Amino acid sequence: MITFLEAAAGSQQSMMPTIIMMVVLFAIIYFFMIRPQQKKQKEVQNFRNSLTVGQDVITIGGIHGTIKSLTDTTVVLKVATGVEVTFEKSAIVPAGTPAGGQA
Repeated sequence: MITFLEAAAGSQQSMMPTIIMMVVLFAIIYFFMIRPQQKKQKEVQNFRNSLTVGQDVITIGGIHGTIKSLTDTTVVLKVATGVEVTFEKSAIVPAGTPAGGQA
């Protein structure tokens, strides 16, 4: 009976390193993966909110154009003489962001 109590007490002592390791692992994941991604998403959102007519932009599909008009959700791009294409605002990315990837 004493061995059972000692084993139960010993298992509770060994839980603390496991809990500490899980907290440290979560902190590492947060600071190296989650936080930088949230920061990048915030920068992209600020970029999309600051779009202006006449600005040269790139879409997530790799199409380069100049903004002709804006609404709250859409952007009309002039991609060539006489060619205008309408895109969702979420399809516009800052230069340097990988095309095709959600930023």
